[in-house]
Amino acid sequence: MSVDSTRRRNIAVAVTGASGAIYAARTIAAFLAEGCELDVVVSEFGRRLLREELGDGAAIERLHDFLAERYGEEVRRGVLTLHSNRDQGAKIASGSQRCEGMVIVPCSMKTLAGVAHGLSRSLTERAADVMLKERRRLVIVPRETPMSLMQLRNMVSCAEAGAMILPAMPAFYHMPTTIDHLADFVAGKILAAFGVEHALYPRWKDN
Repeated sequence: MSVDSTRRRNIAVAVTGASGAIYAARTIAAFLAEGCELDVVVSEFGRRLLREELGDGAAIERLHDFLAERYGEEVRRGVLTLHSNRDQGAKIASGSQRCEGMVIVPCSMKTLAGVAHGLSRSLTERAADVMLKERRRLVIVPRETPMSLMQLRNMVSCAEAGAMILPAMPAFYHMPTTIDHLADFVAGKILAAFGVEHALYPRWKDN
């Protein structure tokens, strides 16, 4: 992928309060390493999640630096713009902006319900609604188990509206030996959903 700033792919990433901060961090880092321009929204509980699961170094104010330290300087290839989840005047709240798609990773059940019912109570929910109404890619990464009937119905509603439901379910055929390998798999699936080439995990081989 070219990292020419005039041709950057613009993708929105929302981080909410479901456990799985490592999935968010790895996904954001991987997109940035491919030279993408990211509009990142982190909910109040998402901010807490980052620090509790990844350490104080993952404070939202220094997220780009943290990702470069953890995943390498290639992360600097991309552009990261942070938005407040309360700022419904941000550009990704409008269908006129050029953002080509959005991923919510991890997606809390509260956020899932808000998207399923078009509530638009926050920037995350509003931006997701924009993706659906504009027929753009919306990837929802739930991280919850077990799931109630209502949660399953909310997923069906989102899928029927055009979203891709991509549960945080890492595979094991590639023989992972670390937690990072598991996060690589989920992040790789997310990048693939947007047509972004990557080498985060080996592809299945027919032996």
